[in-house]
Amino acid sequence: MSSSRTDRTSTTGSSTSSPSPSRASGRTAVIACGAIAQPVAELVATHVWPVDVHPLPPLLHNAPHLIAAEVEELLLALRPAYGTVAIAYADCGTYGELDAVCERHGVRRLAGLHCYDVFGGTDRVRAMFEQQPGTYVLTDFLVRSFRRTVVRELGLDRHPELRDDYFQHYTRVVWLAQEPDDELRALAADAAEQLGLPLTEVDAGLGGLDRSMRALLGV
Repeated sequence: MSSSRTDRTSTTGSSTSSPSPSRASGRTAVIACGAIAQPVAELVATHVWPVDVHPLPPLLHNAPHLIAAEVEELLLALRPAYGTVAIAYADCGTYGELDAVCERHGVRRLAGLHCYDVFGGTDRVRAMFEQQPGTYVLTDFLVRSFRRTVVRELGLDRHPELRDDYFQHYTRVVWLAQEPDDELRALAADAAEQLGLPLTEVDAGLGGLDRSMRALLGV
């Protein structure tokens, strides 16, 4: 089991401990990828859905082979206290392992191959990759955390010469911007510059996530 279990930090302020059955009666637990937990929690608050968001560490995306097991462990911990549990992950590189967990426990996940489908829409993202296969995609979360989740995790801060080894086949950066502002635009430009690639901003908004969460929760 991944050590990330002990490093679970909520990006939403939601508790990751199991609530009492009386407190959670009639509520849904959403196990969320840490990379999308913040906007998921914002949607929950906006719509006043009876949902508690329980994020897993966003750095699991750098080790997708661990995602299914982490989700299952948290699901088993939460299930006694909740009538419903839902999974705010797409497949996210688990190659069907997360689907096997969902089938085993009778729960649902977000549709799509990855969070880019959730934010940008499956058809638009597929067309984007077909048009230019060497596309590196950023979300708002990845823009904010680029130096930590990409530069530091890949060791580029210590060995910048590795950049070309990792990214030699990429030809552009596409930022699926959910809530862009001047600060994020500057960070996105900096990320693209660090990769030595041109940047394209695509206005994705939060509509795709809203629709995906509605479908997941049946609301």
